[in-house]
Amino acid sequence: MHRTLVQRALLFITIVALAAFMASCSGANTITIGSKDYSENILLAEIMAQLIEAKTDLKVNRKLNLGGTFVNFNAIQNKQIDLYPEYTGTALTAELKMEVINDPAESYRVVSEEMARRWNIIWLEPFGFNNTYTLAVTAEVQERYGLETFSDVVAIAGELVFGAEHEFFDRQDGFDGLVAHYGLTFKGEPMKLNTSLKYQAIARGEMDITDAFSTDGPIMQYDLRVLEDDKSFFPPYHAAPIIRGEVLEKHPEIAEALSLLAGTINDETMTALNYRVDVKGESAETVASAFLSSLGLI
Repeated sequence: MHRTLVQRALLFITIVALAAFMASCSGANTITIGSKDYSENILLAEIMAQLIEAKTDLKVNRKLNLGGTFVNFNAIQNKQIDLYPEYTGTALTAELKMEVINDPAESYRVVSEEMARRWNIIWLEPFGFNNTYTLAVTAEVQERYGLETFSDVVAIAGELVFGAEHEFFDRQDGFDGLVAHYGLTFKGEPMKLNTSLKYQAIARGEMDITDAFSTDGPIMQYDLRVLEDDKSFFPPYHAAPIIRGEVLEKHPEIAEALSLLAGTINDETMTALNYRVDVKGESAETVASAFLSSLGLI
């Protein structure tokens, strides 16, 4: 009888110790960072991950290249990821389904307040750059038609094939809104491609005009010409980390660490970092580490 009680006690102690060990390995001090499926967002997530690892005791589980905006947004709502880099314009129009706000400060205020109220998702301080949408053409197309602005495209849009990533056709601030705002009618059906393929397609002449992010590295690589959004269709897209409120409450050190990135990345810096990944072929891990080292943060 005495032996049985001892055995039970030892078994109980073993189970408790194993449970504690498994908790420490699988979640208590681990956070999960996600990213969208293109280089800039992957790079920003990697920068965030390395900084959190350097400045806190947390371990970071990376779910990078997870998918488009809605994949990541659903993942953070469903607690599959804890934070990821997002853009104010995307949150405003694609997630909140609200009208475009062209003032950057007001846009940030609205998305911060609304996402906290609706879903307890908290916006941290912006990185500093505005990766807004634009339209880009090859140098040949620009010179042939003398294009400088979006409005210049209207008269000759019927001669141009438009192409973009799939997500651009599913957003309020995407294809349908753009053509309605400017009165554009392109040649035939638009091409829908993966993000990684659209620049190759325009460089090969398979299409004539595409959407682009203003900090995209391939703009430099393929010598594309960015046109001016002269009627201000696209909203500002200031990038910042967003995080689940309950995770931030449990780990306020995350905000403290990521605040070190606030205002450190301007448009030129982000373009140069993207160029290193997209064109020179360096890994996101290498570029992130070099950037953080240059700031003295790791």
